[in-house]
Amino acid sequence: MKTSRVARETAKIGNNLEVHTRRHTRSFAASVNAFAAPDAAGATVKPESGSDDGSSLSSLGSRQSSDIEDALATSSARKRKRRNATPTTAIAATSTVEVSTRTTPRKANIKTEDGTPARIKKGRKQPAKKVKNEAGEVDIHPPNNWEEIYCAVEEMRKRVLAPVDTMGCESLAEDTRSPRDKRFQTLIALMLSSQTKDTTTALTIRRLQTELPPPGFTLEGIADVEPTRLNELIYAVGFHNNKTRYIKSTVQILAEKFYSEIPDTIEGLISLPGVGPKMAYLCMSAAWGRDEGIGVDVHVHRITNLWGWHKTTQPEQTRASLEAWLPKEKWHEINHLLVGFGQTICLPVGRKCENCTLSTRGLCPGAVASKKTTVKKQRKTEEVIDENGKATKQEVLVKEEVT
Repeated sequence: MKTSRVARETAKIGNNLEVHTRRHTRSFAASVNAFAAPDAAGATVKPESGSDDGSSLSSLGSRQSSDIEDALATSSARKRKRRNATPTTAIAATSTVEVSTRTTPRKANIKTEDGTPARIKKGRKQPAKKVKNEAGEVDIHPPNNWEEIYCAVEEMRKRVLAPVDTMGCESLAEDTRSPRDKRFQTLIALMLSSQTKDTTTALTIRRLQTELPPPGFTLEGIADVEPTRLNELIYAVGFHNNKTRYIKSTVQILAEKFYSEIPDTIEGLISLPGVGPKMAYLCMSAAWGRDEGIGVDVHVHRITNLWGWHKTTQPEQTRASLEAWLPKEKWHEINHLLVGFGQTICLPVGRKCENCTLSTRGLCPGAVASKKTTVKKQRKTEEVIDENGKATKQEVLVKEEVT
């Protein structure tokens, strides 16, 4: 049957207005749980079903929960039109919030440790250079001020405790276990730490150490546990479905090819599923005590590029650049040093340059200043007249910025 052009366009508009099901991400589900906590104490979380997609974080599957907007007291359908609203002077509540905005270094208004005014100085990039010697060979000259930067970061790290200092992967193994079991636990901790915060990794390792049945958190214990149960135990980490498969496959490979021991070479470690160069070098250093390379994670890659030591786009490029000139005795400690520095001061978002010695001494090319703005929030009541001429009182939030 033929349809008119108007009918076709009307049907097209109707299809575009269809409501699509919202995808509940992990962060969204966490916010729902936090919002509903007072009324839903003791509620359990349904484990994730299905498998992870390698290009995105794990979702929460078919968790049944209402949208947070559904719980709001005032729905959009009940909004009244304001006509000739007469505001009153009553103030219901007042709150003050400090907001940090990024400004240029010349607008900085900070103080040093002794209380004297200081200004952030933006440093100049001084990358490592390739220079040919008399024999025609290429020598790598390190950045001119790298030692000064390194020592300054060491001093700052001594004053602030970072999560990696107490919950780093190399410190999570049980002291009562045999050396073989400790090495195995270190490897599993590094596998779980990918795309996961140190606090979450530490709690997950603790669950494996306390909740696995005898023989406990060992290669044999992981081999005996069912994949579904293992997935429940490591549910808090990112990509937990993929990591469950990687861990079960790793245990089988270690038992068949490496005599139930973790490999003691970089090639052997990289051959395990889910283990990349960064994990391999960190595992060699933490488990076997051999520094054969630098473990470059997002913090090391980001911060060294921010300092202008090199201009790289991949962690492996950063590792090769650092290993070309950094003294080998610092290969083990630089990861721990810069990870803690990135967790406490040089954050990925909202860097605390006003608290950084490198900024006041003009050593950091990426230094920026933060200017705090105070925002005052007041709740006032207004009289609102609806369509029927009925006057009602309504609360209105008024914001006022004070620099």
